[in-house]
Amino acid sequence: MTIRTPSVVALHASASSARQWQPLAAALAPRLRVHAVDLHGHGERSPWRGARALSLADEAALVAPVLAREGDVHLVGHSYGGAVALKVASMYPQHVRSVTVYEPVMFRWLVAAQATEVADVLGVVDTIRHHLAFGSAFDAARAFIDFWSGEGAWQSMAVSRRESVAARMRAVASHFEALLLEPLTLREVARLCVPTIVLTGARTVRVMHRLAELVRGASRARHREVADAGHMGPITHADAVNREILAFVGNCARMAA
Repeated sequence: MTIRTPSVVALHASASSARQWQPLAAALAPRLRVHAVDLHGHGERSPWRGARALSLADEAALVAPVLAREGDVHLVGHSYGGAVALKVASMYPQHVRSVTVYEPVMFRWLVAAQATEVADVLGVVDTIRHHLAFGSAFDAARAFIDFWSGEGAWQSMAVSRRESVAARMRAVASHFEALLLEPLTLREVARLCVPTIVLTGARTVRVMHRLAELVRGASRARHREVADAGHMGPITHADAVNREILAFVGNCARMAA
């Protein structure tokens, strides 16, 4: 009898790519196999070409072939990838054994809760759209990066990284639209019968602190705060975040064995 190594599907943040999960794959090997998926307009994946606006369901559909091949998987997602992971769990619950998300940016939940913090999101969306409309992807990228990582973060980035982020800004703008229109509710996520943990950076932006409060108050998911980390914790504090992922996913995998 062949025992299959448990699989992890890892979903990256906006303006990133599947490569952000290379340290996680190394940390989990050989106990778990990591399948990192490029989302539309990122990494090796071409931009969304549909006749209508991109949705989280369209991103989740990219994971379907992996689910068909692997059967049962553990989902891991960061930021936009965390939102996609929650969508995958809602669309394909029979294939999901656990969900680990680091600051999933489910902005529609802020709108539904009439949270004042949604103004922060709408402000950066307007700024990004304005710069893109005038052909300045670099200014749009600066607004995006500084929103998540603090003023001056863009200026401190390597030129090659700035170029990479700027090239993805039209795809990133479509992410905000998809997130603000996403119909998946917090109540629906709370009803998912799958072990779930939500990780939050102790030094993250106030939008994500508010979202974490909403999730804690309305779901049965476990919660862990990563010391000293901000919104980009899976990259800037990869060791600490990966330890949390390894502990949770590893325990879920053992229980399912």
